[in-house]
Amino acid sequence: MGSLSGIQRPLVAAVAVAMASVSGDLSERFQSLMSSLSCSTSKQIDSYISNPVKEEANSSWVSHVPVSRLANLSFVTGIRVPIPNINFPICNSTRISVPTMLCSPIISSPVLVNLYNSAQLAKASMPNALVDSVPTLPTDVLYRWHLPEPNSIDVSGTPDCSLAKSRTVVVLLGWLGSKQKHLKRYAEWYTSRGFHVITFTFPMSEVISYQVGGKAEQNVELLVNHLADWLEEEHGKNLVFHTFSNTGWLTYGAILEKFHRQDPSLVGRIRGCIVDSAPVAVADPQVWASGFSAAFLKKHSVATKGSTSSNESDIGSKEVGEPKPAVTETALLLVLEKFFELVLNLPTVHRRLSDVLGLLSSRQPKCPQLYIYSSADRVIPAESVESFIEEQRRAGHEVWACNFVSTPHVDHFRNDPKLYTTQLSQFLEDCVLTCSKRS
Repeated sequence: MGSLSGIQRPLVAAVAVAMASVSGDLSERFQSLMSSLSCSTSKQIDSYISNPVKEEANSSWVSHVPVSRLANLSFVTGIRVPIPNINFPICNSTRISVPTMLCSPIISSPVLVNLYNSAQLAKASMPNALVDSVPTLPTDVLYRWHLPEPNSIDVSGTPDCSLAKSRTVVVLLGWLGSKQKHLKRYAEWYTSRGFHVITFTFPMSEVISYQVGGKAEQNVELLVNHLADWLEEEHGKNLVFHTFSNTGWLTYGAILEKFHRQDPSLVGRIRGCIVDSAPVAVADPQVWASGFSAAFLKKHSVATKGSTSSNESDIGSKEVGEPKPAVTETALLLVLEKFFELVLNLPTVHRRLSDVLGLLSSRQPKCPQLYIYSSADRVIPAESVESFIEEQRRAGHEVWACNFVSTPHVDHFRNDPKLYTTQLSQFLEDCVLTCSKRS
């Protein structure tokens, strides 16, 4: 219990500071709405305390925590959901190809900016004795090109396959809050097998403070134009996309949208798509809340924990248990869910989401797809992935899928590298490289 409380105290402070930091930005015209939301949130918690069995059946997994601990936190039952005083930009569909989640007021909201900054309080400070020994690293970049290794592995041993790899770029699109260092192991695996690789990430600070025409949008445009220029340099060059979580998947959708508008033939140069820990093809507030909470809390989030199994010696059966979220994470998720329930239903946001999600659902390239997911994913439900897979198969797409069962969100490679790389190798050799050679 000592180690648990050590984690919870800074997180309690983070949520408390976040609530206090946004209270000054509230507009008078939202007072009545805030009051109703406050009552709704308080009733939700009170209802859980008075009748936990019923609520557990109807609520999301965030409520699966001992309710007595929620009752002991005075600030939780008094949560007032903050409604920021913000402007809602209208996207210009003729020129903007940024990800769906970025073309909305969510990112520029002071609520999420303050939540993100306040969550930094949960990080323990580095001992003074170690500060001087840590080298200064260069500023993280948004995208980086990785060249194939000179002694790359070619299991096929055929010149045609080697040529196909040298003319293929794998584009890795990172998850919310990921950095270049997080995609390094994936890039190294591809380059060791003769592929060119581009790694693309959105720094968390830029996602939260997104502005139309700002740096994040400019870098998406830069990536799209870079890929288009590379494809046009020589006939026979192709792309493979490898996306992570809904953020990477929505970025992929934005790139497809740009390709369709700029030159539809570019879409035909996509030879395969690998989707890791996604998708949820609807605007689900719980999914968005879980994703942002995991990005804020990082390793302290329950989303980073997989399921655990234990064998019962007497009957030989296996039980799978799920870790429970800390009480402070539950409180943060309740606030974020209420926030996204409002924002995702705003007409401009809903319309923009529908455009990109519709493209990803019904206008996918005619290339094979591989879905890597897990039943233990606490951000992206396995049922949502499997439902989308069936829709794609009914639409005539060649779809591969692998359920890792017990691994957490976007952490399948680290937990089971052998299975992960086996799935990638088989998919690339049987589908992607075959398509490249036929062209």
